Amino acid sequence: MKLAIHGLGRMGMQIARKLAESGQHEVIAYNRSHEPIEEAVGYGAIAAYTAEEVVAAFSGEQAVVWVMLPAEITDGVVMEWAGRLPGGSIIINGGNSDFRKTKELNESVKAKGMHFVDIGVSGGVWGYQNGFPLMCGTDEAQAFTVIEPALQTLVKPGGMYYHFGPSGAGHYVKMVHNAIEYGMMQSLGEGFRMLHDGPYKVMNLAAAADLWQHHSVITSWLTELSRDALAENPELEGISGYVAESGEARWTLEAAKDMGIDLPAIQAAFDVRLRSQQGETNFATKVVAAQRNKFGAHNLNGEGKA
Repeated sequence: MKLAIHGLGRMGMQIARKLAESGQHEVIAYNRSHEPIEEAVGYGAIAAYTAEEVVAAFSGEQAVVWVMLPAEITDGVVMEWAGRLPGGSIIINGGNSDFRKTKELNESVKAKGMHFVDIGVSGGVWGYQNGFPLMCGTDEAQAFTVIEPALQTLVKPGGMYYHFGPSGAGHYVKMVHNAIEYGMMQSLGEGFRMLHDGPYKVMNLAAAADLWQHHSVITSWLTELSRDALAENPELEGISGYVAESGEARWTLEAAKDMGIDLPAIQAAFDVRLRSQQGETNFATKVVAAQRNKFGAHNLNGEGKA
């Protein structure tokens, strides 16, 4: 199938590359700065340096534009595409967005005669190699059917996609996923702090993590990433312990409050991140920062989003 990827950052580039290199899809690469476009062309994508070139590339075919941009600018960009693309086009929001705003955006896009799909993308920068987990939502089954060939490529070899329900459902599942992630990361960070600051000096934290990866109850990808980070840098030197928060846990806690659901573990993990941004850091927050760098290539001193 033919589709355009708008936004060639860490995740957008991985998606464009996986689709283009498959040889099964015609990928149009579009980005504000031109250097990432040239990189995508190296993977087999077609360059588009302006929005007009994106539209022209579809030559009367049904246009599919997959937007991979930060949440704070995504809504405006989506509506720009809705005003520019021909009727019947499909716009995909693959970034991390508040599901409540996604539902509102869906109505605005439909009013322009377009189809809208929200997809929560996980897997970090490893999705290219391992396959992406894709959490999908849309009101329109036909639009989902149109984009399925691309999803089938993106999940290879070990990912998965699923249509969870109407508009916002994909972003809702991804939001909860990331909130769970906050709690798991913080728990591991605190555990490694207990080993590091505990009564047994010169504790080999990487060995503990490696042992736990051999079918213990806490065997996980996050434990594996912690092991790798601690093996490379046992004292996590050069890591400030500042941990950014990108919105998903905040949105989850807001939604939970509206529903009368208590989420004490996620709330506690979220609060630790906020305090780390005010300078309250320790070995646990350093571990969390190191984990974020491992799965998402986030800056080790607070820049970037999980």
